Order: sequence, then structure tokens, then C-alpha cells
Amino acid sequence: MNVYTDTPKMPSWLKKGLPDSKTAKELSRYLEAGCVETVCMNSRCPNITECYSAGNVSFLILGKICTRNCLFCAIGNGRPEEIDPDEPVAVAKAVSGLGLKYAVITSVTRDDIPDGGAGLFADVVKAVKKASPETTVETLTPDFNGSLKAIDKVIKAGIDVFSHNMETVARLYPQIRPDFDYSRSLDVLRHAASSGSVVIKSGFMVGLGELEEEIGGLLRDIKDTGCAFLTIGQYLRPKNSRLEVKEYIRPGRFRDMKEEALKLGFKKVASGPFVRSSYRAGEFFL
Repeated sequence: MNVYTDTPKMPSWLKKGLPDSKTAKELSRYLEAGCVETVCMNSRCPNITECYSAGNVSFLILGKICTRNCLFCAIGNGRPEEIDPDEPVAVAKAVSGLGLKYAVITSVTRDDIPDGGAGLFADVVKAVKKASPETTVETLTPDFNGSLKAIDKVIKAGIDVFSHNMETVARLYPQIRPDFDYSRSLDVLRHAASSGSVVIKSGFMVGLGELEEEIGGLLRDIKDTGCAFLTIGQYLRPKNSRLEVKEYIRPGRFRDMKEEALKLGFKKVASGPFVRSSYRAGEFFL
């Protein structure tokens, strides 16, 4: 049974062609040969060719199976795989070998691990920084069940950007993100910001049935944590998901939300139908 019914027809501004990119194909082959996973591929991101062509990669660590079940996500959930102890070296080799100036490291949620996987995050970051000292590293983390020690472990590994996505407005959490907690995610951002040593970033989707006033409230809540960077994108239904799109937001509204966020004090905002949390992240940071 669908959460929403009467799904609107996809508008023309969301029909995106996939360019034939030699650079993207070569990068894909390199990553596959190096036995590393990317969220770009596993989440079926519509921007994968564009980002790969620009040398933007978001590495996926801690396996491909999530212990939680967010209805908007294309990544599978269930019993996760064993942790790969060689993952830090593999990711570091890929970053160095590709000459990446900016690398995003993210993961599935691993509630089966005592620290939620924060230790492996830290090991990957340290390995990347050792192999490629000039690379800017962003970590896009789960909430670690609100563990402040886990958040500190990731930050102290030497990251440059700490990112944790709010994803949607508070009212929709029980339906769309049932294993997460709105206040807890805000606390994650707030604690990370309190370190004073890294840039804080978050993001959310629209088109899930949120109200205008709820978007305003979400923007204020995120800004109040100390978050500086923000991404806003259109929810697009992954294959086999039962969560339908409630509304396709017009490009003009994305521009309005960006202006609203900038007026609140966000330093940088990427807002558009195809924007994702790691979309061309290097260019966003610089």
C-alpha cells in the first residue's frame, strides 16, 4: 500500500538526459577494479554521470545493507555484511589514484555496531588524509543513535566538513524516517558545530507532502544548530519504493527557498530539483 496516492505526472524540468562521458566511464571502471563502493551507484543517483565527469565521488563504507528502513532510500535494508578491515586502505588508494581534490565519505546506518561505525569512519578519514594530504574530506554520517563520542571520533579524525541530513520536516519523520528522530538529528548537527573546527552541512528533500510553514520551520531549526551549508532537492521515487512523490516542486520555488535560507544566514545553499546532499560537493565547498 502506498503512503501517498494519486502521484502527479513527472514534469518536463525533471527529464534529464544522461551524457555519454568517457571520463565518467573510466572513473567507474577504476572504482570497480579497486573494490570500493559509492553511494552514487548504490542510491541510483540521477547525477552520477555529471558528478563522475567532474571528479566528484561519494564513497560508501560499512557495506551496502542498512539496518534502518527510510522509505525514500534506494539502498537496501536488512542484515548487514561483516565490516571489511581493508576498506580504509581501498578508499585511500582510490582517492589518491584518482587525484581527487574533494572526497565525500558516507555510509549506511549500522545499529548492529556498538559505535555505529564511527571507528571505521575515522580510520577511512585518516587513511585518506595520509595518502592524499591535500584532499578535502567531507563525512556524511548517520545519527550514531545520538552518541556524542561517536560524533567526536569522526571529527577528531581530521575531517573538513561534517554533514548529517535532516531529510524532511518533523511531522513526516514517523512516516518517512521511522527509525530516526528529528530532535536527535538536530542534536547531532548542534554537537558537531560546537567543536568549532569543521564546516557543518545538512540537507533535505521536498515533494513529500510538507507544508510551506513547515519548510520555514525546518530551515530555522537547521540554522539554529550552527549549520553553514545546506542542500535542498526534489524527492524522486526510487524503483521498488512504496513512497510516492506527493508534489513536484517548480524550479522557481527552489530559488525562493535558497533566498530564504541565505537570508537566515546560511553561508552557501544549493537548491534545485536535481540537487542531492553530495551533488558536486567540491565546487560547493570552494
